[in-house]
Amino acid sequence: MDALHNKIRSEGIVLSDQVLKVDAFLNHQIDPALMKAIGEEFARRFADAGITKIVTIEASGIAPAVMTGLYLGVPVIFARKHASLTLTENLLTASVYSFTKQTENTVAVSPRHLSKGDRVLIIDDFLANGRAAQALISIIQQAEAEVAGLGIVIEKSFQTGRAQLDEQGYRVESLARVASLEGGTVSFLPS
Repeated sequence: MDALHNKIRSEGIVLSDQVLKVDAFLNHQIDPALMKAIGEEFARRFADAGITKIVTIEASGIAPAVMTGLYLGVPVIFARKHASLTLTENLLTASVYSFTKQTENTVAVSPRHLSKGDRVLIIDDFLANGRAAQALISIIQQAEAEVAGLGIVIEKSFQTGRAQLDEQGYRVESLARVASLEGGTVSFLPS
C-alpha cells in the first residue's frame, strides 16, 4: 500500500533495529485519511471471507479496525487491557506481553459480543513476535468462533510472528511488510 509506505518513510522514526515509531500517524496521533484508506484496503482484501465481527486490542488497533468495520459493515470489538466495573461477566481472557512497553497484560472480551459461528477478522497495528495475535486467537477460540484472517497494518517480517501464524495455517494480510530497520532505514518486502 503506497500511501502507508510513504507515510512510514516520511514520518516513521527508526529507534533501533527492532523498533519503529509511528506515533505521528498510527498510535498516538491518528491520520484519519490514512485510516480510511487502510480500512478500505482491508475490506477489499477480506470482502469474500464472510466476516461477521472484527476483533482488535486497545488502543492502537482501534482506528484501523473501526474503519475496516465501517467498510465491511460489521461490529468491531476491542480486547480491553484495563479492568472495568462494567466488564465483569465470565470474560474471555488471554495474556499478552508487549515488547515496546515491556509489560504483560491480561486482555479481555465480554462473551456477549463473540459467539459460536462468528467469522472473525483480527486487525492490529503491528505484527512482530505475534504475542498479541496469539492472545486474540485464544479469545476467539474460547468463544468457539472462527478466525477468518488477520489484517496487519505494519508487519516486522524479520521477527517470528508471521512465520508462526503461517505455520498455524492462518491467512495474514499485511499492508506494509518491513524487511529491516538496520542502519536507521526502513526497507520493505512486497506486501
